[in-house]
Amino acid sequence: MNRKELANMIDHTQLQAYATKEDFVLLCQQAIDNEFKMVAINSYPVKYCAQLLKDSSIHVGAAIGFPLGQTTIETKIYETKNAIENGADEIDYVINITELKASNWNYLQEEMKQIVAVCKTSNVLVKVIFENCYLEKEEIRKMAEIATNIKPDFIKTSTGWGPGGATVEDVTLMKEVVKDACEVKAAGKIRDWPTCKSMIEAGATRIGTSSSLIILKEFEESIKENI
Repeated sequence: MNRKELANMIDHTQLQAYATKEDFVLLCQQAIDNEFKMVAINSYPVKYCAQLLKDSSIHVGAAIGFPLGQTTIETKIYETKNAIENGADEIDYVINITELKASNWNYLQEEMKQIVAVCKTSNVLVKVIFENCYLEKEEIRKMAEIATNIKPDFIKTSTGWGPGGATVEDVTLMKEVVKDACEVKAAGKIRDWPTCKSMIEAGATRIGTSSSLIILKEFEESIKENI
């Protein structure tokens, strides 16, 4: 793997409530300069970032139902459509964990089915955030099985806002279940190259992080050390 290939796996993230327009200008410029795959943002700044990135190949990703997932399917559908209308070409939505804890798999399947359908109709990539730190391993497995049938583009470990983030164990489990039906995105508490590397080795093909520049720098240093 070279620097460009690694950068193209990274979703460069700014989800802070206090982010300013200057922060989004910086985020988008960093994404362009480093050739990151996507900027990961809340839905409100999508239109602004889409304008900033209009002449680039960088994707604009909107977080839907973020960070708790505790909105109705109808609300998530509206937020998804609105984000797409404003320029998002990737959607990361959070599942309803209350319904998961009630083992209401039909609800979760319907939620995923409807959101994925909206994204596919608009030719927009879609990722399903499980928030694994709240889930038992069998719950992760069951959600991955649902994804295997519905086929979102990615299933994702975490929002980064829960008490835990991505783990190698969870990425391995998710990939083991979905195989080639969809890809796995690791996100949450990935702040250095060794952690990032371990997620990739476990099967993640996309990394969500606000420590993108640190990870790239450490990656380059590791390459130099091995020469």
